[in-house]
Amino acid sequence: MCGIVGYTGYRQSYPILMDGLRKLEYRGYDSAGISLFADKPSVFKCSGKIRDLEDHIGTADVTGTTGMGHTRWATHGEPNDINAHPHTSQDGHFVIIHNGIIENYDILKNKLEKRGCLFRSETDTEVLANLIEYIYLKGKVPAEVAVRLALTKVVGTYGLVVMCSSEPGQLIAARCSSPLVIGIGEGEYFIASDASPIAGYTKSVIYLNDNDVAIIKSNELILKTVKADEPKMKLQSINIDTNDYDKGGFEHYMLKEIFEQPRSITDTFRGRLVPDQSDIKLGGLHGVIDRLQEARRIIVVACGTSWHAALIGEYLLEDLARIPVEVEYASEFRYRNPVLGPYDIVIAISQSGETADTLAAVRMAREAGAMVLGICNVTGSGLSRETDAGVYTHAGIEIGVASTKAFTAQVTVLTMIALLLGRNRGHIDEDQYRSLIGEMHSIPSGITRILEQSPAIRDIAKQFSNAGSMLYIGRGYCFPVALEGALKLKEISYIHAEGYPAAEMKHGPIALIDENMPVVVVGVKDKYYGKIVSNVQEIKARKGIVIAVVNEGDEQISSIADHILEVPESNIIFSALLSVIPLQLFAYHIAVERGCDVDQPRNLAKSVTVE
Repeated sequence: MCGIVGYTGYRQSYPILMDGLRKLEYRGYDSAGISLFADKPSVFKCSGKIRDLEDHIGTADVTGTTGMGHTRWATHGEPNDINAHPHTSQDGHFVIIHNGIIENYDILKNKLEKRGCLFRSETDTEVLANLIEYIYLKGKVPAEVAVRLALTKVVGTYGLVVMCSSEPGQLIAARCSSPLVIGIGEGEYFIASDASPIAGYTKSVIYLNDNDVAIIKSNELILKTVKADEPKMKLQSINIDTNDYDKGGFEHYMLKEIFEQPRSITDTFRGRLVPDQSDIKLGGLHGVIDRLQEARRIIVVACGTSWHAALIGEYLLEDLARIPVEVEYASEFRYRNPVLGPYDIVIAISQSGETADTLAAVRMAREAGAMVLGICNVTGSGLSRETDAGVYTHAGIEIGVASTKAFTAQVTVLTMIALLLGRNRGHIDEDQYRSLIGEMHSIPSGITRILEQSPAIRDIAKQFSNAGSMLYIGRGYCFPVALEGALKLKEISYIHAEGYPAAEMKHGPIALIDENMPVVVVGVKDKYYGKIVSNVQEIKARKGIVIAVVNEGDEQISSIADHILEVPESNIIFSALLSVIPLQLFAYHIAVERGCDVDQPRNLAKSVTVE
């Protein structure tokens, strides 16, 4: 979840590290620090933001051509100056930064304390630093050997970078279930927890696999495993548009990314949705499409916003392709004993492709013999490497922690898969298939029309900035949209919100309805429309306040609701792509009105790489 950046080469490392940390801010963090190696390692760290770290460093000497930086999201120990990374071992031989969780840290710590080791922080990371130093001093071995031996005693996850005070110009990096990428330059190397901080310096990278250990100097890269095997290096190219780090005149990245959705959806179906040929071509599924369309059951695993996209995918695949679908929280699926076999297809969805629970679910599914497909936004990610096939979304870098354009890109991919399977399995005729392809092409322009309502949505949102709680309800395809709308509100505004199937309102939530309870109703025209009208009337009969998402020209709900947010009318299978947009804007404007940190909401991280 935290951010890692490292550099060794011929340049001064400080500007590179600070630039990298700023580009990693989107991952979420509560403290930051750097270590620079000149004559010896120096450490600067503090709680707070990158700007607080810069103030803390002030006019201190920041020279050195080797260094590493870290943004921490607290797991063990509160977010304060002492617990911030980097951590230095007791006698100062090692400095370490670490993402992940050392699960047996308490056992290791007790053993080290009995051997006279003292600890300054509450972190599991300091335990690892002292374990490495203990092995280094006792065994009189090189630093990389001490790191590898220490990691054989560790239970848990890690993406870490280590510097040794007696081996200048060297960084040692290791990975186990926490992503690390190494960028390769001319006489220099870069390390990061994802490719975004190094994209401006190199296009050639190596993604570390689990149990890889990299020994990196300015003129040399040696790759080993924890057990000293020598795996092959797989060089890959990255193509990241560094303009994505510019807010483009918007106040926040989140608002920029909401407004980018016409483009990101178009980019996701570009070259895949072929209206001239009335066809859909998904190259990433080319070798598995026969098995996919013969599936007896599809299980979709995901977390958070991706789970909501998966729910929409369930409706799409069952409606259009008539394949039974189950949607599972990856965090629950991985710890159950699910019935899985070679006739099952598992689809894993993750924006980053590095979500720890989702990757664990993928591994379990593959061990059970199921074919696993991935949908993610990041090339070279763990998900793309561990699945049998898949489809990339092309949303571009999403910096706002609350996902917006990644969600609609995922739904776009799921819609294309469902349409293709529906046609291939004979549940959609050619005329309907061509018609739906044509309508899908018009979705971006429909979203553009919704975005033009942002000022009006802001005016409505201001009236609810002091709400204590909200309900979101919907039916059919609009139920997952209600869940997603509620999640967006709670993520960035800290207002409690709950999404519910509208039909379940009388089974509990209606007890909450009074003049102080705003209810967001997703009520576009579909076969449930009459029932949603009844739900609105029930809310109003109890003096509830209704904010309704309706189709343009709607009369029934609009005549009853207190406020309306309009979306173009469409085939119901595209309703989620349209109706989620005003809810994103609604949440955004409420959060801004409340003075919240929209792009970096408290306690949240963009990529959840630990349990």
